[in-house]
Amino acid sequence: MPKARKITRRTPPSTPTLPVPAIAADRLLGDVRALIEAAREQTARAVNLALVGLYWHIGTRIRQDILREKRAGYGEEIVATLSRQLTAEFGRGYSKPNRSRMSGGRKHSRTGGRCSTP
Repeated sequence: MPKARKITRRTPPSTPTLPVPAIAADRLLGDVRALIEAAREQTARAVNLALVGLYWHIGTRIRQDILREKRAGYGEEIVATLSRQLTAEFGRGYSKPNRSRMSGGRKHSRTGGRCSTP
């Protein structure tokens, strides 16, 4: 009987890895940090812009639909009720003082409620 041949697997030669110079690694780390910070800043601006728009629209609806552009005596009660309902459903940020600022902010702004972005 013939002898069984031993099968050996050949592995391709590995390419030598060059060590990354410390200066290049530091520069890479700095670049990645800058990218992360820029993305965080952009995100914060976008969220702030969306919230300002949201609050402005909520205030406009309160003034137009509920208060009919007047300071109705029952307006405070409506704002308090709305605040409780929104806080129960969406959490913090919809307190009565915040709702009052939303519904009264346009009167005090110089631009008449229009917002501009930088």
